[in-house]
Parts: sequence; C-alpha cells; structure tokens
Amino acid sequence: MLQAQIFIDKDTFKGSGPLYEYILEFLLRHNIRGATMFRGQMGFGSNQKLKNPDRMFSFDEPPAMIVFIDEAEKVNQVLTELRKEVRAGFIVTSEVNYFGG
Repeated sequence: MLQAQIFIDKDTFKGSGPLYEYILEFLLRHNIRGATMFRGQMGFGSNQKLKNPDRMFSFDEPPAMIVFIDEAEKVNQVLTELRKEVRAGFIVTSEVNYFGG
C-alpha cells in the first residue's frame, strides 16, 4: 500500500470551490480506497514563513493536508493524473501497512 500526503493552503480555490474539495472529489471519481482532509493550526513551507491563521488580524491562509491510501500503482497513476489538473501543493508518498477490514 502507498500513502500520499498533499499539502495545500486550505483557502486555495479551483474553479468556484475549495481546492481540497476538488481533490477529494477527484480521488472519489478515481475510486481511491480512502482519503481525509486535515486543517492545520500552524505551518510553514519552502518559503520558511510561519503561517498562523488563528492569530488576531492574520491574513495567513490555513495549511491543510489531504491523506489517501491505495495500492501503489493506483496511487502513482492518480497522482500523475491529478498533477495534470492541479499544480498547487506539495506531495509526498510513503509505503504503509494496511490493517483495515
């Protein structure tokens, strides 16, 4: 099994809706086994700027992470297709053991 983590800004849009919704719907259409979106409290990326959207008067976008798992070949195929449509975000993958039902 392969797990993918997609790091994005929660308030980024794709078309008329949130990017995270677009990605989750994309994964659903491609029959991915399971996916979850997490909203981050704080974070920073390659620009090394700390984002703290909950701080008073902050204009920082909240960080978010979408995690999904499936067979390695399918995850790699879906990520290739997703990258054709979405350029935002940072993606990492790692092998995982699946102990589900």
